[in-house]
Amino acid sequence: MAPMTLHPDSIAVHAGREDLASLGVHALPLDLSSTNPLPDLELGGMSYEVLATGGHPFEGGSNVYARLWNPTVARFEEALAHLEHAEEAVAFSSGMAAITAVLLGVSHEAGRRHVVAVRPLYGGTDHLLASGLLGLDTTFCSPDGVAAALRDDTALVVLETPANPTLELVDLRAVVAAAGDVPVLVDNTFATPVLQQPLELGAAMSLHSATKYLGGHGDVVGGVVACDARLAAALRRTRAITGAIMHPLAAYLLHRGLATLPVRVRAQQRSAQTLAEWLLTRPEVARVHFPGLPGCDPQGLVGTQQAGPGAMIAIELAGGFEAAAALTSAVELFTHAVSLGSVDSLIQHPAALTHRPVASEAKPSDALVRLSIGLEDPQDLIADLDRALTATSRTNAPAMSNAG
Repeated sequence: MAPMTLHPDSIAVHAGREDLASLGVHALPLDLSSTNPLPDLELGGMSYEVLATGGHPFEGGSNVYARLWNPTVARFEEALAHLEHAEEAVAFSSGMAAITAVLLGVSHEAGRRHVVAVRPLYGGTDHLLASGLLGLDTTFCSPDGVAAALRDDTALVVLETPANPTLELVDLRAVVAAAGDVPVLVDNTFATPVLQQPLELGAAMSLHSATKYLGGHGDVVGGVVACDARLAAALRRTRAITGAIMHPLAAYLLHRGLATLPVRVRAQQRSAQTLAEWLLTRPEVARVHFPGLPGCDPQGLVGTQQAGPGAMIAIELAGGFEAAAALTSAVELFTHAVSLGSVDSLIQHPAALTHRPVASEAKPSDALVRLSIGLEDPQDLIADLDRALTATSRTNAPAMSNAG
């Protein structure tokens, strides 16, 4: 029988679960083994070599050791690869472990030590690249500066869209064209596979902080990279050497989270649109950054590159830093915390927290606050922001134009 062509919502529910009926189970299995029996010395040694160098388990062999391979992690990887339209995916202990493995693995494989990074980026990624900790030379640029930033020793172009925390959209096709033969890594955390598939647009890798929308409940940390089989092997080799594999319990929770990912993202996106439009009316808010508002998507990428605007909002307070800081303390339904993509709504001040280590020229405005919209009723979220903004309005200066 020919395989069915499934809608992404169906893939999210069924990917990585195709063999459960044959195993006689309905829920995902969880393998917590730290070590595995060896069939004999020769096959055990062969298994170790294959897995440590980035390969897959083979029939009659062994998984050997959890640093090299875990079947629960592999199930999550298979499911995410389906959603991203990728040949394979490789899961890591955190998003930062994932980006570190990409930088180490790709630069080593290519024998090149230069990276082009498109700002703005997540603060942790920006800090890692700027620190020089990995022995890489990084050129930071804007999206239209990629071609000029390339060198003969450029191994990778790194970008994020929507960008953290300003929600700027980057034209992936244009960057891929400018990069030429240099592979492009896209941080797809904000958009998720529900709204954007970077590999379909020419990128070599799509990276997620799986901690965010993929898990969706604020109870798991992880990272994952979707890519082709050749790059996946290089990433698994790096993962095995550095010990950065995802814990199987994290993989179990993330795989479970994928089943509701499309439903959550679309519901959160609807609420975000409602809140963004309401925030435009507030005199305390100088500017609203949200791709679903007029003026915030000048290239028309929502609907062509990205299926929707997403569920993240950034606002700049007319009262500057004092008003922004006061707002984060005055809200009650929003949780004042870093991270994003959870079922509950979060608020944070990027310049003081996630982007604190970023160079001054790339740091977001002190007046900017980032909102991650959850699954609460949008009118309840509006009421919370209304009360908090009113309480802090004495710090606000006269408002500027809101949309942007």
